[in-house]
Amino acid sequence: MSTASVQEVIDAGRRASLTSAVLEHWATKGTPKQREYLLGLLQAEHDSRQESRRQRLLKAAKLPARKTLDGYDWSAISFPADYGRTQLTSLDFLGRAEDLILFGDVGTGKTHLATALAAAACQAGIPARYFTTSSLVMQLRHAKDTGRLDHQLAALARNQLLVIDELGYLPIDTDGARLLFQVIAGAYEQRSLIITTNLEFSRWGSVFGDDNIAAAIIDRLVHHGRLLQFRGESYRVNHALMK
Repeated sequence: MSTASVQEVIDAGRRASLTSAVLEHWATKGTPKQREYLLGLLQAEHDSRQESRRQRLLKAAKLPARKTLDGYDWSAISFPADYGRTQLTSLDFLGRAEDLILFGDVGTGKTHLATALAAAACQAGIPARYFTTSSLVMQLRHAKDTGRLDHQLAALARNQLLVIDELGYLPIDTDGARLLFQVIAGAYEQRSLIITTNLEFSRWGSVFGDDNIAAAIIDRLVHHGRLLQFRGESYRVNHALMK
């Protein structure tokens, strides 16, 4: 048998979809050294596929910036009595389809934490998607106007985590509020939401223009959700060049 070229090996690898029977045959036939080599090859292929998946998920998440939890300043956050930093960073809330409300003043690190958690989910192989509240409502309204709302809602449902940022920064009309309610109601007990806001619950009615819709949204979020409160001065103001 002639010696296989590097290109022939590459081409064969691209065509391969190895079955258990083939793997067992060649693993049994090979020497210990050959089995070690084969194991290294298969592990490298697995690792490569996992990394490719992580990068695809990060791209699909459309995060505004690639934030991480490394070096994050936790001092501004007040956690619930029964929940802390360790549980949060373990992403255990995703497995239970629990929600997080990140509440506090502008510039206190809410968006950083929300996007870092979404990035961590992607790194763990969990699909996530980021929106500002206004951009999500705009996409939903466009989908409704073009007869593709069901398709858009189904696409959102493929994510185990949705980040809805900056709720309350801009008012939402009644139609937009109803569309947003569909997303939140659809996620209830099925997938997790992280919502950042600078408004306490009592003021959500003014954002949605409808107290009943606001109450229905809050009811679903607090049932399986936790409130993280952010205190302190704006990071951006404290680090601004213009002082």
